[in-house]
Amino acid sequence: MAASLQSANPTLSQTLASPNRSSFASFRSPFLRFDSTSVTFNFKPLVVSREAASAFVTRSAAEPQERKTFHGLCYVVGDNIDTDQIIPAEFLTLVPSNPDEYEKLGSYALIGLPAAYKERFVQPGEMKTKYSIIIGGENFGCGSSREHAPVCLGAAGAKAVVAQSYARIFFRNSVATGEIYPLDSEVRVCDECKTGDVATVELREGDSILINHTTGKEYKLKPIGDAGPVIDAGGIFAYARKAGMIPSASA
Repeated sequence: MAASLQSANPTLSQTLASPNRSSFASFRSPFLRFDSTSVTFNFKPLVVSREAASAFVTRSAAEPQERKTFHGLCYVVGDNIDTDQIIPAEFLTLVPSNPDEYEKLGSYALIGLPAAYKERFVQPGEMKTKYSIIIGGENFGCGSSREHAPVCLGAAGAKAVVAQSYARIFFRNSVATGEIYPLDSEVRVCDECKTGDVATVELREGDSILINHTTGKEYKLKPIGDAGPVIDAGGIFAYARKAGMIPSASA
């Protein structure tokens, strides 16, 4: 027997499926970092065998919840950091599926910030940042829908953004690409931390915190929910392969 994908994971089913078949007969993206840059869906209800879905769910439930820890220096920004500040439009010609261009994209992360930010996120001439945690205010990632925004942060070496709130499209792109964890703080952390503070993010379902070792303060983070396993897997396509929803790249 076959069970619909929705019964295994309704959230991912809604993400992958579209009610308008004719408009999305073929999905292409430069952000898919595997052999083919084209994936075609027929948008009939995706199905997996009941046995495969059951095995995946059972295996996932049996696995212990691992605590993910990100430790390093903080880079602190304010409110309304838009995608032009994260990665200016002139660098959107870089194709992340090309390893060299992916690395180069990271070198331009947050290069559009105004001159008031004296410290560069990535130093001139460097390809990677020394800051693994970005701390922001309200509406982080507002502006355009460019996927390059979360991709460049991940390419630069950042692991997580902790912000008071996000633009919805930035949050979705962060999850879909699997490049960076967009974490919500319960208080305005950006007013209590400084660039260069040493911090740790401990991420686990229902028990996520940001520890600022420089100030000695701890901040509770909101649960990331169903987005967490997708980012853990490396993005929506990697997650779908792991779940048996689409064929593996080697198939």
